[in-house]
Amino acid sequence: MSHQLEVQNLISVSPQDLFALGAAFCWALTGFISSGPSKYLGSMAFTRWRMLLVALMLWPIVLVLGSWQTLQVSQLGVLALSGLIGIFVGDTALFGALNRLGPRRTSVVFATHALFSALLGSVFLGERIGLQAGLGGILVVGGVMIAVMFGKHKDDDHDWETLGGAWKTGVALALLAALCQAVGSLIAKPVMAQGVDPVAATTVRVTATCLAQFALLWSGFAAAKAQQAANAAVLRQVALSGFIGMGIGMSMVLMALKHGDVGTVGILSSVTPVLVLPVLWVLLGRAPARGAWAGSLLTVAGTVMVLAR
Repeated sequence: MSHQLEVQNLISVSPQDLFALGAAFCWALTGFISSGPSKYLGSMAFTRWRMLLVALMLWPIVLVLGSWQTLQVSQLGVLALSGLIGIFVGDTALFGALNRLGPRRTSVVFATHALFSALLGSVFLGERIGLQAGLGGILVVGGVMIAVMFGKHKDDDHDWETLGGAWKTGVALALLAALCQAVGSLIAKPVMAQGVDPVAATTVRVTATCLAQFALLWSGFAAAKAQQAANAAVLRQVALSGFIGMGIGMSMVLMALKHGDVGTVGILSSVTPVLVLPVLWVLLGRAPARGAWAGSLLTVAGTVMVLAR
């Protein structure tokens, strides 16, 4: 009994930790759901449809529950800016990378958002991550990259593993997405600490992104046009991707940022690529390669170190 209490005291999992890990799980699912419709529509058109459908889902909830009353006029601009950087630029870049690299490789590069988050939180918010949590964060990011880089069997030929011709552009887009994710969280952190409802905050960020996407389309920007016309089947996938990734996942990140540090939230939410592996196992009916298991063990060890900070 005493031993169990010692373990519980050693690893104290706070609600914000669980929210960050929950967001990582949501993002692991959406990578697979989004891959097909993103390639079909194009990254900008996909993001535009996604934001529109998510906004239509969230606004009735916010209005019925009255959570919009937690927002102040002065906070709207900050949340909108956070959304424009983190979602308008970040998500568009992420799905552009997804179209070129596939879910697995995109996850490797996007995992760097944990490092960007820790650095930006330290420089601009004065956050200090202890030595143990810092080492844990390094293990998490390193484990993620090992798991994904060496998690593929040589004879894997699924469409998700296809590498597009412009792979260098894909890497650059994934890095841009990681940086935008970190900057978006950095901007939102002070507002969330003031007690704003996370779902209401997500609704504002999504709405700002949606308006920007349509403004870009109406401006005549060629890349904003859909590659192919949307149909009911594609829109169902887009809506599911948006509900899980934005409605639930991004709201969880904002919940975590209410009381958690930007760096710690970034580290814990970066385990998405490791969570992708069991999803691949289920969908493809094949266990991950040995490198995936080795990287996953490092990621689990690093996560435990962060939680035991």
